[in-house]
Amino acid sequence: MKKIKRPQHPDTRLTTSGRDPEGNFGIVNPPVYHASTVTFPTVQAMHEADHHKFEQTYYGRYGTPTTFAFEAAVADLEQAQHCVAVPSGMAAIAVALVANTKAGDHVLITDGAYHPTHKFAELLLKKFGVESSYYDPMIGADIASHMQPNTRIVFCEAPSSITFEVSDISAIADVAHKAGALVVIDNTWSAGYHFKPFSHGVDISIQAATKYIVGHSDAMLGTLTMNDKKLWKQAKITAGALGHAVGPDDCYLGLRGLRTLAVRLPRHEATGLMLATWLAKRPEVETVLHPALPTCPGHDIYKRDFTGSTGLFGVVLEEGPDAAAIARMLDGMDLFAMGYSWGGYESLIIPADPKSTRTQTPWPYAGQTLRIHAGLEDPGDLIQDLEAGLKRLTS
Repeated sequence: MKKIKRPQHPDTRLTTSGRDPEGNFGIVNPPVYHASTVTFPTVQAMHEADHHKFEQTYYGRYGTPTTFAFEAAVADLEQAQHCVAVPSGMAAIAVALVANTKAGDHVLITDGAYHPTHKFAELLLKKFGVESSYYDPMIGADIASHMQPNTRIVFCEAPSSITFEVSDISAIADVAHKAGALVVIDNTWSAGYHFKPFSHGVDISIQAATKYIVGHSDAMLGTLTMNDKKLWKQAKITAGALGHAVGPDDCYLGLRGLRTLAVRLPRHEATGLMLATWLAKRPEVETVLHPALPTCPGHDIYKRDFTGSTGLFGVVLEEGPDAAAIARMLDGMDLFAMGYSWGGYESLIIPADPKSTRTQTPWPYAGQTLRIHAGLEDPGDLIQDLEAGLKRLTS
């Protein structure tokens, strides 16, 4: 890759990282390299490539120049040295956990984690002799009381999926490192843009690049970034051994999304805050769970550690409306679709049940929780859609 002069503004870096026009006939975007077989002119060249197979084009499963361009750009986004691209965010979670644990180890997972993270720990890690337990997302330095002699990983999210508590990652990392454990974070909510994990003691940062990085709801991608080369190699080996091969077309779409991340996220943020503030005043709403609002647990940590917010937040309705009323509200939405994703240009809304995954801290609300993603539509139109939905809820 062409060396970029430092320092540069992060938004400039987003438009330049991973690009190499001089190495691609002047083409500004890294081309899509479709490849399985890579040939070598001599036995010596083959042996040399085998020795450096994670650092150059060697076989399609380990990446092509398109993959490497995407990985370089994401590493730069999160201010890291290394990145591994995989086919989904869940694949990134699985690789991080499998690559760094063995039978007899223990993993600590935030109680607010993405539900499939819980499932992976209970269904697969447990099968291979890795024990998992959970901690209150707001525990901070008191996580020391949960550490065991065999704790290998402390798995964090900031903010939590669905419930949006903002954990004190620096305090957790300090305790974890003193106990010899790695700190892994799911950093998808911030897109790696509003939270720089490695300045807070994180060892491995995971993203479902499917979300804000791709930004158009048309590709599945996951990433793991890190500074430690040993952790990077172990992740590459594990991803390859599990058969993960991220498609070059998807990496290309990830690169496309990165180039506009700095202009898309402010729109998601502004609309999300507008919707959250409006909903907080509605009589049908008990509370709004948005890290940028004082009502959200960990708001002070958010102000300290994050440079901004995104379009994803939660709402808890007042107790009362039954399942039929909730369905009446959601089924009739015009602009808000229902779907298990976020980060794209379209607004989404889904019902959620935080009680089903909490093990350490009981969910304090009786009303229905909704997760909302603010897309790129006109905020006034989105408010009208929500207002009509709330009328159906109480009709």
